[in-house]
Amino acid sequence: MSNGDNGGAGGPSVVTADDLVRARERLLAPGRRRLTAEELREALVDLHEFWLIAHAGAAGVGGESGGGLALVTVGGLGRRELVPYSDLDLVLVHNGHKDVDAVVEKLWYPLWNSGIGLDHSVRTVGEALRVADSDLRTALGLLDVRHLSGDQEISQRLSESARQAWRSGVRNRLDELAESAGKRWARSGEVAHRVEPDLKHGKGGLRDVALLDALAAGQLIDRPGPEVNEARRLLLDVRTELRRSSRKPRDVLRAQDGDEVAAALGLADRFALAKALSSAARTVVYAVDVAMRSARASAPKRSLLSPLRRTPSRRPLDDGVVLHGAEVALARDAVPSKDPALLLRVATAAARSKHPIAAGTLARLAESAPELRGPWPRDAREELLALLGAGPGMVDVVEALDRTGLWGRLFPEWGAVRDLPPRDAAHTWTVDRHLVQTTAYAARLVTRVSRPDLLLLGALLHDIGKGRELDHSEVGAALAAQVGERLGLWPSDVETLSELVRHHLLLPHTATRRDVADEATVRRVLDTLDGDPVLLELLHALTEADAMATGPGVWTEWKSSLINDLVRRCRAMMAGDPQPRPEPLDEAQRALAEVAVAAGRPNIVLAKGPHSAEVTVVAPDRRGLLSRTAGVLALHSLEVHTATVRSHAGAAVEVFTVSPRFGSLPDVTLLREQLTRALEGSLPLAEKLVAKEQDYGGPPIDPPPVKVLWFDDEASGAVVLELRAADRIGLLHRVADALERCGMDVLWARVATLGGTVVDSFSLAVDGGETLDSATRRAVERAVLDAAR
Repeated sequence: MSNGDNGGAGGPSVVTADDLVRARERLLAPGRRRLTAEELREALVDLHEFWLIAHAGAAGVGGESGGGLALVTVGGLGRRELVPYSDLDLVLVHNGHKDVDAVVEKLWYPLWNSGIGLDHSVRTVGEALRVADSDLRTALGLLDVRHLSGDQEISQRLSESARQAWRSGVRNRLDELAESAGKRWARSGEVAHRVEPDLKHGKGGLRDVALLDALAAGQLIDRPGPEVNEARRLLLDVRTELRRSSRKPRDVLRAQDGDEVAAALGLADRFALAKALSSAARTVVYAVDVAMRSARASAPKRSLLSPLRRTPSRRPLDDGVVLHGAEVALARDAVPSKDPALLLRVATAAARSKHPIAAGTLARLAESAPELRGPWPRDAREELLALLGAGPGMVDVVEALDRTGLWGRLFPEWGAVRDLPPRDAAHTWTVDRHLVQTTAYAARLVTRVSRPDLLLLGALLHDIGKGRELDHSEVGAALAAQVGERLGLWPSDVETLSELVRHHLLLPHTATRRDVADEATVRRVLDTLDGDPVLLELLHALTEADAMATGPGVWTEWKSSLINDLVRRCRAMMAGDPQPRPEPLDEAQRALAEVAVAAGRPNIVLAKGPHSAEVTVVAPDRRGLLSRTAGVLALHSLEVHTATVRSHAGAAVEVFTVSPRFGSLPDVTLLREQLTRALEGSLPLAEKLVAKEQDYGGPPIDPPPVKVLWFDDEASGAVVLELRAADRIGLLHRVADALERCGMDVLWARVATLGGTVVDSFSLAVDGGETLDSATRRAVERAVLDAAR
């Protein structure tokens, strides 16, 4: 590589550690000829290696023989996989050299002073091996030893001794390896299915590729094949471009970084990048799973009574299925080609016993299991439902079937959602994993419904329509009907399954965006479901399972209570019972209203609940109260979920359900004082909200288009305006102010936040009871759109 490509690595310009830093920055400068990710890593390795060799020679670690000192590198530089802003992992190896302390000072201090990250140690060969014997991280690091400068004989002795010690002891360290990986996965999550994956530490990331290399170095498995090497290259390239674009030592790929990294790698967008990453990480995870099982199987199992290796036992689990050691396998007399349900019996046995399916068994099933054509045999259908009802145990089983092509053989419709990233930040998982997680949660709820089979199938298929251009609920309903017919369900059950998928968002959208106490809301839900109580029951359970599988904090006590209330009202209307009437103002609220009117100023009561709080505002009825209250709440980082407006004796009584975005609830005295000033006009709310938004990064960058929808039949005596826009601090204040300026009475508001977007719904009436004609609607719509931008 020429000096022009490596930042001057081969020339005299890179002399001091500060020169090294400047040369590295030139390599990463946006204006220079752009190297590919792989070329950049090579250039960084050459640059640092050149400087370190020269620096080591100046410090007294020079020459190829003698001297009793050697500088070696491990980690990314040792593997020649150095990514931008990585620490340098260096070891000074010596044979008891008397001046080692002086050499160390000359070696390390210039690097520290220049701000280069350094992970260093000074050891003899024997000391390094003793540390590796007790410290797994050191043992793995020594497998990557590469000589830089000094006594090559010492470097070679360290490398060969470390590898020999690893080969002789790795079988006794398998439990330690598995425990270490498990803790890391628990901390960092999965690369394949996370919206914001940890490329290095996550399950399926670069640390797991290194784990495969370590098992191969221990001669327990073969070297990783081409699929794993392709996955390694993609993970390295993404990590390289992430650090180049962010100019920071970052390993978590955030959603906002995705498009820039994707463009650098020649991919269409962050969703294409996420899909490629998911596939790569799943390849690594599957390889690690198979490798660890293979390594354990090859490890000697000894006891005092029987020093020889024992033959694994075979215990029957089902017809044609056995537990062979710690793996689920085929019985000796099983014939997959003549048993259509055998694949599903194997899967169910693995899910229930929580043991993995043997790699050989998966390969044999993939090779000879017959394709299940519709209608499925009854025993195959029953085994599928048993698998889906196995709960968390099914997750790894479905993953194994999918990696070997068997799941796609059962469900060809799965291809469009495989590795498909979600479109909003509220979702933790890729779409395919979300479907499996939802099914696992639904398995806990089967005793709540009369048709557990349809609940499990609905959970598995509710988002199967994603990844296409059309409405995923409509596409999914058609695909669910197709699957139901292939499974051999009764026509009426196929219809129920299809409707379950079509309307799986009906309850959460209605409960969080409409007034569930309004009979018009309840009637619309029942009309949509054609009054089917079984479908309502299934939707109720599916809504909970879907939310639980979406991500932390999505299923809250507040949302649960809203949906429970909606379902209760629907059941009452089905039975012909009277609807629960809205609770009137209680005695305390009426008293507060009368005091507020008499005093001519507002009052606020704050009641804290387990997951949210209720803010009651009473003040003389006047235009602007809702918008100003919403603004004051936003100043204190309170997220409003619902707002209801009622009146008594000339006072407005507004009740807000809120929760703090972060921190704790504010002091109610301060809220009261600021609302009084806002109503008087002495508190510049708009100005303060803009400043607060700037403090938290400013308005959204490249937000989605703002949209306004009108609904005429979803609120009694009023219309509903629905705003869909990017979430912003003070958005409810600005929109409520726009509505008030247009002469609208806001009867209630609902705020549903979905990741970085919101769906705000307002029940509107015109002052004096006038109807909202088309001209008025256009004016209101323009004002709301302007306020939301």
